[in-house]
Amino acid sequence: MELLTFQRSVATVGWAVTDPVVDAETLTGLRDRVATLAQTGRGGARNLLDDPDIAALAVTPTLRQFACAVLGEACFAVRALFFDKTPDANWKVIWHQDLTVAARRRVHIPGYGPWTDKAGVPHVQPPVEVLEQMLAIRVHLDPCGAENGPVRVIDSTHRLGRLAPEAIDQLRAQQSESECLVEEGALLAFRPLLLHASSPAARPGHRRVIHIEYAAGPLAPPLVWHRQVA
Repeated sequence: MELLTFQRSVATVGWAVTDPVVDAETLTGLRDRVATLAQTGRGGARNLLDDPDIAALAVTPTLRQFACAVLGEACFAVRALFFDKTPDANWKVIWHQDLTVAARRRVHIPGYGPWTDKAGVPHVQPPVEVLEQMLAIRVHLDPCGAENGPVRVIDSTHRLGRLAPEAIDQLRAQQSESECLVEEGALLAFRPLLLHASSPAARPGHRRVIHIEYAAGPLAPPLVWHRQVA
């Protein structure tokens, strides 16, 4: 996918899928790396930017070109997660928006809240303006077809701000959904405010994904990102 086409897709519908861009050797190394990070039966892991290999992945030209096409050259990675749907961890994700970010420490300031802790890291819901300047990029270590529990989205909902549960129900009733089918080594990118969900895999095997979030600017001082990798 050309960068201009990618940029337009993210701007218009809130998401885009690329052709395979990560080579086989890199994929093999990443599979080996996440195997040591994943928690058995949990279907994933948090705080992956603490790992030097994943932090290095986040700043490769292969990924950064797509992040920069949407957020600008000054963008940086702020959080990375690992997901895998297997027979031992084959879950359903309800329709939602990604509303929280990871901060270095709790600071109670207007516009930020509520606070939670995830895997020992403070998380907070920031103002919508922060989320509108973010992009998630998922590196697919395995092919993800219709039977692998792919991400499903409702196009263009990233433009609607933070949605109440009643508004989510109404949008689901009124608009059709799209399945994000992704080849091995390809990328799925989407805006955090895009409504998305996923079903359990019909044929649970590996559906390994490294999910990296990029931001275009700082949080409101004195808040700072938990990690900032550029």
